[in-house]
Amino acid sequence: MVTVYEQEAKEEMIRWKRKLGKSQSMPGRFAKKWQKKANALIPEKVHSVVTASVKHMVQGALSGSEYVSKKEMDLTTTFEEREDQVRELFRTYKNTAVAEGIGTGAGGIMLGLADFPLLLSIKMKFLFDTAITYGYDCKTFKERFFILTIFQLAFSEGEERAMLLERVENWDHYAKELPDDPKDPLAMDWKAFQLSYRDFIDLPKMLQLVPGFGAIVGAAANSHFLEILKTTAMNSYRIRMLNEPTE
Repeated sequence: MVTVYEQEAKEEMIRWKRKLGKSQSMPGRFAKKWQKKANALIPEKVHSVVTASVKHMVQGALSGSEYVSKKEMDLTTTFEEREDQVRELFRTYKNTAVAEGIGTGAGGIMLGLADFPLLLSIKMKFLFDTAITYGYDCKTFKERFFILTIFQLAFSEGEERAMLLERVENWDHYAKELPDDPKDPLAMDWKAFQLSYRDFIDLPKMLQLVPGFGAIVGAAANSHFLEILKTTAMNSYRIRMLNEPTE
């Protein structure tokens, strides 16, 4: 029997899906156009750090133990209790991300560069803890791949976003087509992954490299990005657990 909370969560998830499906606003398109121009002004060293960090994150998430949580899976809890736990996890990780953004943002370009791998680690640990909280075993390759899909969906736009949402909605079917070996080159195109992520975060992260001013930007950006990730993760697991059909 569907509870009142589950029905409310389902309705919230449907609204989220509709929001994702809306075309980009004019201010959004203008910001994206400006961002592409500003992209050329960002030092190559910054791009290199992002590329290396994302590659390490993808490889670690698919086959390593770096992000595996010590959190115990509890399948006796209700759906509502699990979501309450996810919100509590988010508050903890958000505080960590904000503090890290302030610290690295205040230090100028060198510490600002250090923020990229640190924030990626915070995001991935949050996602792994979230998966376990919802009752999914992220020791399996396919669940790890789902976690990376959530990450991609959170920081994507346009056609890529639509494709990733469709993947989440049809996950059981899609997972059957995945290779069994996480080292298979078909498992994840990390280069496309990092380009999408880099384009999404370039502007605020560029501002974070400004000494002093960067501390304010770093705290706000990290908080904002983690909020996006939390919303995407919760609604992605709602799609799987509440059996929402593809619209």
